[in-house]
Amino acid sequence: MTSAGLRPRDGSGHQGRFLAVGAVVTLLFVVLFGRLGQVQLTEHADFAVAAAKLNTREVVVPAVRGRILDRAGKPLADNTSVTVVTVERRVVADSDDGARGVLERVAATIDRPVQELLDRTHLCGAEGAPAAPACWAGSPQVPIPVASGVDPQRALSLVERPDLFPGVAVEAVPVRRYPAPLGVNAAHLLGYLGRATEAEVTSGRVGADDLVGRAGLEQQYDAELRGTPGRTTVSIDARGLVTGVVAQVDPTPGRDLVTSIDAGVQAATEKALAREMAAARARGLPADSGAAVVLDVTTGSVVASASAPTYDPNVWTGGISATEYAALTSPKAGTPLLSRVTGSAMAPASTLKALSVPAAVAAGNSLARTYECGSSYRIGNRSFRNFESRGYGPITFHKALEISCDTVFYDVAYRSWLALGGLSGADARDPFITTVRDFGLGSRSGIDLPGESAGRIPDRAWKRAVWEETKDETCARATSGYPEVARTDPSRAAYLVALAKENCVSGAQFRAGDAANFSIGQGDVATTPLQMGVAYAAIAGGGVVRTPRVGVRTVDPVTGSAAPVAAGPTRATALTKDVGDYVRSGLRAVVVSGTAARAFAGMPADWPVSGKTGTAEVFDRSDTSWFLSYAPTTRPRYAVSVAVGQGGHGSETAAPVARSIHEALRVLR
Repeated sequence: MTSAGLRPRDGSGHQGRFLAVGAVVTLLFVVLFGRLGQVQLTEHADFAVAAAKLNTREVVVPAVRGRILDRAGKPLADNTSVTVVTVERRVVADSDDGARGVLERVAATIDRPVQELLDRTHLCGAEGAPAAPACWAGSPQVPIPVASGVDPQRALSLVERPDLFPGVAVEAVPVRRYPAPLGVNAAHLLGYLGRATEAEVTSGRVGADDLVGRAGLEQQYDAELRGTPGRTTVSIDARGLVTGVVAQVDPTPGRDLVTSIDAGVQAATEKALAREMAAARARGLPADSGAAVVLDVTTGSVVASASAPTYDPNVWTGGISATEYAALTSPKAGTPLLSRVTGSAMAPASTLKALSVPAAVAAGNSLARTYECGSSYRIGNRSFRNFESRGYGPITFHKALEISCDTVFYDVAYRSWLALGGLSGADARDPFITTVRDFGLGSRSGIDLPGESAGRIPDRAWKRAVWEETKDETCARATSGYPEVARTDPSRAAYLVALAKENCVSGAQFRAGDAANFSIGQGDVATTPLQMGVAYAAIAGGGVVRTPRVGVRTVDPVTGSAAPVAAGPTRATALTKDVGDYVRSGLRAVVVSGTAARAFAGMPADWPVSGKTGTAEVFDRSDTSWFLSYAPTTRPRYAVSVAVGQGGHGSETAAPVARSIHEALRVLR
């Protein structure tokens, strides 16, 4: 019997609750699958991008850099490998001591200071990271290179005990090498590599881990030499640590650069420059800098280029310390990084007379008559003396080149200045200024090397511009003097005061004295050894100015396909055949019986040399020694330009350097 207050025992209540719960679960699944369908059908692309950003990273794989070769294929710059010990970033992140224990064992095995290895585990710029180059400036997604240049045998013992050295690996990493064939240095010609700057990375041109050319050919042809980097996409966990490789694109190696440099001539040029600079120092001269460059007269190609002081280009391999870099840029050390061939301009002295002869002819002077070579030449209240104050009487321009008479050129320059209107003359009508500019002086040659100086042609426009820029300071010094100089050198201070007073009043004027000094390559004229070499190559080559080039072609190291380096422009000067023949005859006489005869005594008759000495006077310093030449005289092939700062007379230091170079060229032919 049942009571009205009791439910039956057939389970209908439980069934109702079950159906209710099932309905809720079913609804949840419908919502879930509906959302999954929405994600897959309408939001798939957005979530795929987000997932890639969150779970993967792209690591740049640098390409093997192309080689730099001499004209015969000898490597001037190539690649080698160094043994590098790396540690996985997860080992550093997962250990309580920042991997100190592991790295202490590594340091003991490879005989390196443990702090050096620990410093490398910090990303440069991160909080608590040591200063570069101790920190690691590379990608956080690659193993950390804690030690480079490790002894291979010591390094391999690390991988034999993974239980003691977890996450530690050994790699052979390519690095730049400068093998110095035949003892060649060529540091300024080749240049060096440095880390990409933030601006370069931001521009998208290079990656954060790329090495970029910073000087010389490494910089000029960086894009061709660097190649195309590869890309490796890696998966990472929430901590940013690599868990696997997703995709990989191999890098394309850089192209080789074949140059016009002849390693044998380059070595001979460097040795001759170093030897004669040392000999000058033995004679009591500072001889603190020097340059020599060899050009092919027929093409403009650079056969050799040497600068002193120099340095070992391998110092950049594997990174350079702040102390080492400071030494390379220190003026006290002679600023070894500066190329004296292209980047340093000096007064060319009497070597400019080879251009002053055609300028004098353009001013209306005849090659057939004679001109007085006195011991001095009077302009206003000032006497301009001949070299060593010696007079020779009436002589031709030919003889003036041979013996390097100054006063002949003072005379023609002064008369030209007067004919132009004196202080009211114009640059465009000045034959001395237009002639030197016609041969490329005062502007960059266009050589395929960075950092070239334009030199200085102190014409009327330049004088005015400099005066406007400096007149306030100049006039102030005319009154206050130079007390800081007077304390140690009263005579120099007095000279500077007199100069300041004169320039305060008339410093903007192109005066007669400026014209006289200009004609013999003194005063404010400044040219690079390369510019003078280009000018003399033009004299030797019939008045044709050719743009100098070092690069000849680039070559794909895999396929061997070659692409020529574009030649620079070529142009003809106003040098006429009769004047050119006359100047070339005078330059030959310099070597046969003139100021360079002693330096070239006994030179083989089958390699006749023509040239011009120059001795530039520099205030408060020893003279700059110059010698410009070309050979063979009968059929010019090579032009040689040599300059030695504080090297004394051109015939005593620069000319012997040139002779040694010509002896090497004679063998080359």
